[in-house]
Amino acid sequence: MLKYIVKKLFIMVITLWIIITLTFVLMVSVPGSPFNSETNSNEIVQENLEKHYNLDKPYHIQYLLYLKSIITLDFGPSIKQPNQTVNDLLGRGFPISFELGIVTIIVAVISGIILGILAALRHNGIIDYLAMGIAVLGISIPNFILATLLIQKLAVDWEIFPVATWSSPLHMVLPVLALATGPMAIIARLTRSTMLEVLTQDYIKMARAKGLTPWKIIVKHALRNALMPVITIMGTLLAGILTGSFVIEQIFAIPGMGKYFVESINHRDYPVIMGTTVFYSAFLIIMLFLVDIAYGLLDPRMKVNKKEGE
Repeated sequence: MLKYIVKKLFIMVITLWIIITLTFVLMVSVPGSPFNSETNSNEIVQENLEKHYNLDKPYHIQYLLYLKSIITLDFGPSIKQPNQTVNDLLGRGFPISFELGIVTIIVAVISGIILGILAALRHNGIIDYLAMGIAVLGISIPNFILATLLIQKLAVDWEIFPVATWSSPLHMVLPVLALATGPMAIIARLTRSTMLEVLTQDYIKMARAKGLTPWKIIVKHALRNALMPVITIMGTLLAGILTGSFVIEQIFAIPGMGKYFVESINHRDYPVIMGTTVFYSAFLIIMLFLVDIAYGLLDPRMKVNKKEGE
């Protein structure tokens, strides 16, 4: 297991370095300068600003300075908000995005597993068809379309929930629903299919023959094995939730990282773009690593042999 963890850590570092390099290459490949605007039309002013932000240096020097800022965890000041550093923006926006993501994951996992179990236990019944119908709708409707519909119906027409911002638990409901519906649908369908397969296994038949209650059979015997595929796709679902939250945060005017990331792209704020990209990439890579470790701990059949650790 130790060799497996070391291997994964090495892959994490290499992956993050590739993301860092690609982000830098994309930034310098875009023609023009972030200071090419009407308010900064004076060439001398532009030259001084580019010198201040090291944009006048050769690309390899900029790249090394970029790597240094990442290693020291100091991404420097924002170009469009000179009085704010990228670290300040991350510290202010990430807790809100993290809260949105965590609540979304909890809602998606719990509701998806419950729907999947109910559909499997009532196979080819009304509950099964209803649960899978909800799942199909959740997969089919993009989260930004669903967000618009939720705002129109639940916020504007019926005035049940507030429209935007992030100042109370009620403000969480609509963005969490918009983000969680898709992952919930995937988890529900996967849980249903794996649960149907597990319920036909011999050890489940033996448990029934011993007179165990359906609740004990599901919770103690069937659920753990049925959730293995769900654990496997959690990394992909996490990526989808994190990237999708950028759009949802913009729609609901949530002051999270999505707001700063989108604004930085519009304004070509290089330090903010690179800082948020690296930060989110590192966070996502760590989450994927934890998912892999959790899968190995939850599945006793998973053996990490020497060949896998090489």
